[in-house]
Amino acid sequence: MQSQNNNNSNNNKLYVVGIGPGSVQDMTIRAQKALETSEYILGNSTYLDQIAPLLDGKKVIRSYMGDEVKRAQKALELAENSIVSIISGGDANIYGMAGLVLEVAEKKEQTNIEIIPGVTAITASAACLGAPITADFAVISLSDLLTPWEIIKERLYAAARADFVIALYNPKSRKRTGHLKEAIQIISQEKKPQTPVGIAQNITREGEHTIVTTLGEFMKFYEDVDMRTTILIGNRESRIWNNADRVITPRGYHKKYDY
Repeated sequence: MQSQNNNNSNNNKLYVVGIGPGSVQDMTIRAQKALETSEYILGNSTYLDQIAPLLDGKKVIRSYMGDEVKRAQKALELAENSIVSIISGGDANIYGMAGLVLEVAEKKEQTNIEIIPGVTAITASAACLGAPITADFAVISLSDLLTPWEIIKERLYAAARADFVIALYNPKSRKRTGHLKEAIQIISQEKKPQTPVGIAQNITREGEHTIVTTLGEFMKFYEDVDMRTTILIGNRESRIWNNADRVITPRGYHKKYDY
């Protein structure tokens, strides 16, 4: 298998950049350097606005949700003769642009592509909520734009039955309001009402807000949830730390060591 070419001196290169959860200070140094060396930067307008201080002097091409295929095609076209970055919120692999760019590039036989990881919504949210994902966890998006709802429900059942800590992405939009309620009902069949739940909204951005509650009390906060919210549901070991505003999922050290 041929090794990946990471020669940044080339004048034709496409970076697929995970820009982190929101604030520029949560971007990796590698991501910032990729943007610095790029002539063109393409992305969803929402994410471009988040990195506005890094766009000075760049040729910026904005697009919107639903234009992902055209965005990938345009980025690959420009990267034939220029250094280009196409951005994703969080990490480029986790519901991001990395997969689509590689799918489109596969047909063009274009290989000078570098995927740059980023801080994810789940890790940023977990940090604000304490330590809820120190054990095995599953990440499930409730958006059915690309994945049928029946398949999403199967994944919810499986993750809850296996007692994973569960992170819910894209929990509720203006048009899609019922999926979250059904998801909570599914998870509640396998997890106890006292299971801790962390609700994290606008993490690292203006309006950052967290709520710690339980699975049995979650519906009290249902109206507070939107597309900028990540929900973390604990496992059977998780607890609300010091009965306060944080969640901890013990890794298991307490079973082997005294401390």
